[in-house]
Amino acid sequence: MPNKNIPAYLALGIGVLALSFSAMFVRWANAPGPVTAFYRMFFSIFMLAPFLLARKNENRALRTSALIFPLLAGVFTALDLALWTTALSYTTAANATLLGNTAPLWVALGTWLILKQKLSGTFWRGLAVTLTGAALIVGTDFLLHPRFGIGDLMAAFTGFFYGGYFLFTEKSRLHFNPIAHIWVVGVGASLTLFAANLLMGNPISGYDTRTWLVFLSTALVSQLIGYMALAYALGHLPASIVAPTMVLQPVVTALLAIPLLGEIPNIWQGIGGTVALIGIYLVNQSHYQTER
Repeated sequence: MPNKNIPAYLALGIGVLALSFSAMFVRWANAPGPVTAFYRMFFSIFMLAPFLLARKNENRALRTSALIFPLLAGVFTALDLALWTTALSYTTAANATLLGNTAPLWVALGTWLILKQKLSGTFWRGLAVTLTGAALIVGTDFLLHPRFGIGDLMAAFTGFFYGGYFLFTEKSRLHFNPIAHIWVVGVGASLTLFAANLLMGNPISGYDTRTWLVFLSTALVSQLIGYMALAYALGHLPASIVAPTMVLQPVVTALLAIPLLGEIPNIWQGIGGTVALIGIYLVNQSHYQTER
């Protein structure tokens, strides 16, 4: 590893670790999951503002006509977080994180169906392996704990919205720098999550001090540190290294959940999770093989 890349690899590791804490914060908050998601995005807007203002001269040149892309990325982020945080009320942190990280699969399928982009044999093999692993997790949970199975299905669907976020982010990054992009995404996600919580009847205020500290912590750790660390890593390392490394996030979440949440995966969850991770890795690799 070249010395000049050490900070980038450290940033990548920090980003993965910070995002792996996301499920912990949702569980620790004495509030509905979508409310925690709202404050994660809402507080991050203000935390990111100083960095945005520091680059105000650069941001003046941004095209307002292109705002639709990060705003739509924010809407998809909100839908992803609202469903994913709700899934955490039904299933384990490890399952929710693993099944929610199937975004590369949805992105590739979207480009195939909409953009008619040809997909390699590696992708289809990865898809088959991922679905096999997911079926092991969801099927076993439905048989042993039906409530877990419902949460697993909800988490799996979040991958679709997460994939939508990636597609609109790809368009947005043609016009916006990483900080401006993350900030506008935060605005779009906050507005959407606020409306979603009102529709669901979730209280926005009235929480205890500990829960407010959790809200602030998830905004600082999972959103600000997590995404800025990844943005730095992507600026110094090839995406072909960053994307497969992100597959480690569900693994780190599963390890953290053992001491922090007391959740120990059963043997079938372990086997299914391992199989699904291999499939997601293959899907990631097929994407970069296609680009080359």
